[in-house]
Amino acid sequence: MSINVSDFVWQRLPEWGGNRVYCYPGDGVGGLDVALEKVKDSLQYIQICHEEMAAFMASAHAKFTRQIGLSYATSGPGATHLLTGLYDAKMDHVPVVAVVGQQARTAIGAHYQQEMDLQSLFKDVAGDFIATASMPSRLRHLIDRTVRIASTKRTVTRVIIPNDLQELTYEDSPLAHGTTISSIAMRTADRIRALARRGEL
Repeated sequence: MSINVSDFVWQRLPEWGGNRVYCYPGDGVGGLDVALEKVKDSLQYIQICHEEMAAFMASAHAKFTRQIGLSYATSGPGATHLLTGLYDAKMDHVPVVAVVGQQARTAIGAHYQQEMDLQSLFKDVAGDFIATASMPSRLRHLIDRTVRIASTKRTVTRVIIPNDLQELTYEDSPLAHGTTISSIAMRTADRIRALARRGEL
């Protein structure tokens, strides 16, 4: 059975140990919003009243649980509202992953509605890893790398997913020169439970 990019994102993050995500929904992450309903047994969704609070709550989650904190926000001003909470996480050296939307890939660079240069905007707070997904097959590596870096460096990382990409069919990277393949780094027992939840055992 095929899944889309958003489905993959919310399936992959719990495999890394993320079990709660804080967010305020928006049209820049519409695909991600819809996909959350499908994983409610493995990922708790906490909708809050403002994106800034989502980042602060993800930071507090990381501080008090010693797990990665997860937050996500729409594109444009919604994404910028995460900044203060993400700086809280960075200054206190806790691992927080932020996922944000962006305008459609065909509009990037045209100063389209709510388009911002998110790479530059988050360069300081998420400087250890910030990347924009360009095609479905890149999501696996980007999600794995953003969590791995946030966890090992105890810092903030970020993945930007354009809204037209969110509902495309997900596919793994081909085993070919010029591509990268990644995997989950977790205890065997956790990996077995994650595979069982997905029905792969």
